[in-house]
Amino acid sequence: MKPSALLAEFLGTFFLCFAGIGAILSATATVGGGGGLVAIALAHGIALSVAVNAFGGVSGAHFNPAVTIAALVTGRADVPKAVGYILSQLAGATAAAKACAMAFPANAVAEANLGIPLPASWASPGTVFGVEMILTFLLVVAIFGTALDPRGDIVKIGGFGIGLTVTFDILAGGPVTGASMNPARSFGPALVQGYWEWHGFYWVAPIAGAVLGALVYHHLILDKEKK
Repeated sequence: MKPSALLAEFLGTFFLCFAGIGAILSATATVGGGGGLVAIALAHGIALSVAVNAFGGVSGAHFNPAVTIAALVTGRADVPKAVGYILSQLAGATAAAKACAMAFPANAVAEANLGIPLPASWASPGTVFGVEMILTFLLVVAIFGTALDPRGDIVKIGGFGIGLTVTFDILAGGPVTGASMNPARSFGPALVQGYWEWHGFYWVAPIAGAVLGALVYHHLILDKEKK
């Protein structure tokens, strides 16, 4: 495992989390940036798209512990690589959250709780688990279809397709669960804020959705000769 791959995972996760948290803080009443959910969804999606295109050739552009675990269960990563990637992702997310906490007014940070993905007041634990699992399932299927399946090379939209999936996932699920889809995205601001309520759901559900999506694509969609 090359140090450059670990750095790429750190930076790619930083791209995603800095843009996403920054957009959420910008939309607060304290900052008054406007844009709402659409701006937040676009910030996450565009940042991820750029990061995938910038670092995909270096590390494979996971930027998400759930994606790394999906790669592990389908034989695309070994345990040392998976551990190294996940630690780099968590570090990148934490650095991005800390940078946002320092850059934005304290009132905005408090108002948005530093952009930690959290469920709506009416969402039950089952709703949180189910929605996060579905959103991450769709993301990982998109990753496999556009970036890992050789047949996806025909259209060459890996980063674009993955970023768009995050965008529509946030538009669909953001008001319900915060649409994390990514344990690192939840971990960074939670660590900086010291706020862990619901946090376990944002690990278990995305990992479950990612593993399910990876196994479905790997075994039922991907050409056996291409595995």
